[in-house]
Amino acid sequence: MNIEDLREYCLSKSDVEECFPFDQETLVFKVRGKMFCLTGLYSERFSFNVKCNPEEAIDLREQFSTVVPGFHMNKKHWNTVFVDGTIPESMLYKFIDTS
Repeated sequence: MNIEDLREYCLSKSDVEECFPFDQETLVFKVRGKMFCLTGLYSERFSFNVKCNPEEAIDLREQFSTVVPGFHMNKKHWNTVFVDGTIPESMLYKFIDTS
């Protein structure tokens, strides 16, 4: 997965809009006005933030070293996922779907 794949997948969902509410570098995807995924456009290391129920968030962090508490987000409900090939793409898409 790369940033173009992420954008295309998020925009394929019903009622999704993309915007830049924070700055011109943080791409945010919302469904019916609520954020569910965001990513930095110019980050050296591709990652995205997704919302997650608290128990699952902890489980994913324990299972994958590339899943960490959400950067600049509520750590209880958000994870940052670094995309480096260690997590299967199908799981990355599932994280987005769940969010």
